[in-house]
Amino acid sequence: MKKILFIFLITLTSIFAVDVSMEIVKKSNTKPNILISSSSQVNNSIILEKVRSMIEKDLNISGHFNIIKDKYKVQINKNADYVYLARKNVDLFLNINFDASVVKGLKVKVKVYDVNEKRLILSKSLSTSNMNRYPFLAHRIAIMVNSYMKAPSIKWMDKFVIYSVYKKRQKSDILISDYTLTYKKRIVTGGLNIFPKWANKKQDSFYYTNYVNSTPTIFKINIFNSKKRKILASDGMVVVSDVSSDGSKLLITASPHGQPDIYLLDLNTKVQTRVTRYKGIDVGAHFIDNDKKIVFVSDRLSRPNIFSKTINGRGIEKLVYHGTNNSSVSTYKNRIVYTSRDKNSEFDKKSFNLFLISSRNDSIKKLTSSGVNQFPKFSNDGESILFIKNSNNKSSIGIIRLNFDKMFLFPLSEGRIQSIDW
Repeated sequence: MKKILFIFLITLTSIFAVDVSMEIVKKSNTKPNILISSSSQVNNSIILEKVRSMIEKDLNISGHFNIIKDKYKVQINKNADYVYLARKNVDLFLNINFDASVVKGLKVKVKVYDVNEKRLILSKSLSTSNMNRYPFLAHRIAIMVNSYMKAPSIKWMDKFVIYSVYKKRQKSDILISDYTLTYKKRIVTGGLNIFPKWANKKQDSFYYTNYVNSTPTIFKINIFNSKKRKILASDGMVVVSDVSSDGSKLLITASPHGQPDIYLLDLNTKVQTRVTRYKGIDVGAHFIDNDKKIVFVSDRLSRPNIFSKTINGRGIEKLVYHGTNNSSVSTYKNRIVYTSRDKNSEFDKKSFNLFLISSRNDSIKKLTSSGVNQFPKFSNDGESILFIKNSNNKSSIGIIRLNFDKMFLFPLSEGRIQSIDW
């Protein structure tokens, strides 16, 4: 019975799975026009073009630059042709080239020119010891250029994304990647490995759930040395849904008494506290308001909906008064993003869309318009949302840039994503 409940809850979570007063801020049309070029006459031109293309993609997604398309090239040790670039309405010219002295990995020289002032404004070299990690090298270049221009941070682009991918029945692997899914590395394989959750901001370890002798068990594993240790086991289901800002406490969904409830585990004292006590289903809790409160999904009103409570308090507050099936939630400070079945979608009668609200008022904003959109996660600065979009048994990672009201999709080449974190 408990294993059936566990499988049912995973299915429920994966299928259900700035508000009106927080206007989406439209940036002015004063963004610089930037042209990104790879230097001529270089070896490994294919990989260099991949780096250039990724930088271009990053700066476009940032929303802070207008991308200029042009075939102009110049050798890295030559000055830019300011007259030609000015005719093309280019404000910034970014030129890259490989450092041929590097034996292993990649080292990229970067030069940025201010066309209007006719001068070189930035000259740096960045490197990686692993050629396969060139996407992260490109992300760091984009972050560097963005930072030099004093634009809002895009450091989230240099973060690992971690996700579980279904291979076949009762089989799923856990992988890490960059946010575009270009770089991928398999971390855990063998058996059913689900619900990965980063253990800290350093992203050197994560928690996940695996079956051990048919019992769901939470493990913590280091991605660099593969050291693994058992955290907790429970009949029915057991999942880490959130980690406190200092990494010392876990919010866990567990069902030792039959139906799932929310528990708080203090990793320093090993004390486990039951936070909710309900005869039905309470799952997927996240911290809000400086880790003093939680939001979670519950069926206490017959259908999944979003509720909040103070961790040490008794009262329960309903947060969402929209939709009939609100089944997945994530938080950033007082902001809450959740998944809701949207019968009124003009594009798809079976769509699950994302909505953004605040814990401080009753406003709401719709973020997606069609399809099955699940497992939203805020970036560490709260300006972007990562989520899973499923269509025709295929998965994509979606990125929503809240300040620009723009969305980007990156498809997974094979398999289907079960859950995700970054």
